[in-house]
Parts: sequence; C-alpha cells; structure tokens
Amino acid sequence: MDARGQILGRLSTHIAVVLRGKDRPSFRPHEDAGGIVVVVNTDQVRVTGGKEQKKLYRWHTWYPRGFRERTFEQMMKKDSRVVIREAVYGMLPKNKLRARMITRLKLYKGPEHPHTSAPFQKSPGKQ
Repeated sequence: MDARGQILGRLSTHIAVVLRGKDRPSFRPHEDAGGIVVVVNTDQVRVTGGKEQKKLYRWHTWYPRGFRERTFEQMMKKDSRVVIREAVYGMLPKNKLRARMITRLKLYKGPEHPHTSAPFQKSPGKQ
C-alpha cells in the first residue's frame, strides 16, 4: 500500500481489515489467517483538520516524573512508522492474536522495500 497523501484513519482501518483477514471469504474471528501488509511512503501520510498540533501521543516511562507527551507533528518528524503502527495496533482485537497480527505489518519511510510479490514457487527437492 502506498501511504502518499492518504488520511491516517482510513489507511489504518484498511490495513487492520487485511491483517485480520476480514477481506477473505474464509474469515473466522478466532483464527489468525490474515495477509502481510507492506506500507511505503509513511512520511507522507496526513490527518484532517488541525490534528497536526491537536492530536497527542501520551505515555509514561514508569520513572518518577516520567509522563511524556508529543504532538502528531513531532511524532512524524521523529519516526512516521510509529504513528501508523500505533493507529493500526489500536484497531486490532485486544486478544492474543493482536501480537501475531502486528508482526505482519511492514512499514517503510520511502518508496523502496525488500519484499516482492512473486508468485508461489515450489521448493527444490523431492517431487
């Protein structure tokens, strides 16, 4: 998927559907049968309205005075892949399958990636 000019929420929803396998006719909610999703150009994802300054990412480091807060704009400057990963992670089901599903999400800042869409080939060996 190309994230160039896409809105964060709509892109994340589509990615979550594919990771879960809901786009397949054999979907079962208790099985992890989704596909691998490769997203390129994560630096060019956008949000609507004034969310560049209003949308906040908050966490605590578990140290005293460890509460941290960053805006969407600051997160995009630091690492845009984290923004998309967090959005998709929040849309996946909150159970044991979520950790397995998120590992199939591959994010890249630029247009190049090492994954190919080559057709399935038999492995050499006994036939």
